[in-house]
Amino acid sequence: MRVGLLQLNSGDDPIQNLETTLTLLRDAVADGAEFVLTPEVTNCVSTSRTHQREVLREEADDPSLKALADAARDHGIWLLIGSLALKIDDPHGRFANRSFLISPEGRIAARYDKIHMFDVAVSEAETYRESSGYRPGDQAVLARMGDVSLGMTVCYDLRFPQLYRDLAQAGAQIISIPSAFSPITGAAHWEVLLRARAIETGCFVLAPAQTGEHAISRGKPRRTYGHSLVVAPWGEVLADVGEDTGVTVVDLDLDQVTKARQRVPSLSHDRPYTGPK
Repeated sequence: MRVGLLQLNSGDDPIQNLETTLTLLRDAVADGAEFVLTPEVTNCVSTSRTHQREVLREEADDPSLKALADAARDHGIWLLIGSLALKIDDPHGRFANRSFLISPEGRIAARYDKIHMFDVAVSEAETYRESSGYRPGDQAVLARMGDVSLGMTVCYDLRFPQLYRDLAQAGAQIISIPSAFSPITGAAHWEVLLRARAIETGCFVLAPAQTGEHAISRGKPRRTYGHSLVVAPWGEVLADVGEDTGVTVVDLDLDQVTKARQRVPSLSHDRPYTGPK
């Protein structure tokens, strides 16, 4: 399977972001990608809830979703929209951070709402409370791309290894981790956690990322780490995109999933235990 990861520098204008994403998608297809992936919040990186309420749309009316689904159909590819920020019916006025798998027919094959919210104080100057703006999901999702199984996750989910073990034991061969990672935590933890998730599960890990200083018209500035990665089931980094925007295309040999799990069959070695006390 030939996969293409888009590394974006989305701002808070969904229309402008869409134009850039479609251009890079076409570049990935021109390089032979059969499965293209975009990062978290492909449509809008914003720290202003007021601005989000003005520019975001519900799923049924979202122009980014429609245009990207149409592009997947026109090119005959599988497409993972890493996530879109979307309006939803939430009593607290929160949004959804929702990942979509689009089929080569342009249909939504699967949806996944990010489960774990990034509520952290990275430093005195860098704090996040994602749960104040986004409603967390509560459903793990294993999707099918023909005869290939995809476990869908988003960004901060990366720090919760049981989710990945559950997806692998349910049959995942590839795991998607589209992200908009903090530069501080990215430099310290991004690669090692992605490699760990691949090794623990015997899956390919595909992690398209946002990068750089984002053009934001309102709210606090936002910067992300970049370094979109492709990691093999044995833990080798097959691609590290660095900090520039663009497209990276990699060939995956899915037989490596079976080989890695045969060498270390830990997914079948769970044992009951008590405690801790």
